[in-house]
Amino acid sequence: QCLEDQRSLLFELKSDLIFNSTQSLKLVLWNQTQDCCNWDGVECDGVGHVINLQLDGEGISGGIHNMSSLSGLRYLEKLNLAGNDFGSQIPSGILNLKHLMHLNLSDAGFRGQVPIEVSLMRRLVTLDLSYKLGYNSLEIEDLNLKMLLQNLTGLRELYLDGIQMSSA
Repeated sequence: QCLEDQRSLLFELKSDLIFNSTQSLKLVLWNQTQDCCNWDGVECDGVGHVINLQLDGEGISGGIHNMSSLSGLRYLEKLNLAGNDFGSQIPSGILNLKHLMHLNLSDAGFRGQVPIEVSLMRRLVTLDLSYKLGYNSLEIEDLNLKMLLQNLTGLRELYLDGIQMSSA
């Protein structure tokens, strides 16, 4: 059963996100009457902590303005925001998710430099920053890639298709 603080954080996240309700198959159905562990896109552990959040293809746009709700889900092991159109930089609050093992930001419309702090997410096993649809303005500099690969010793899968890379 979902813990009350987890439910509150999920509702706070939902209210912060701008999403297309006709495209959404998950967020649009989240409501107070159901246990949040039974919501589409949400998986909980045996205690009621949210450990998996799958918000891929939900028509999300405009970024994440209040990261406290997402970073408050501190037991998250899997986060999938693929196939949206955030149109912003990767929010630094994602980097506070210390238990994250799988992070999928592919085709999510993020832009700018991939934060070097991603290399501090030492539990990551899978990292997908790829972009397959059209032009991507997500970038990795040579130094950041080197640091990323040196620090993420548990990383087994890294997807960087379509990412702009530069070297000094």
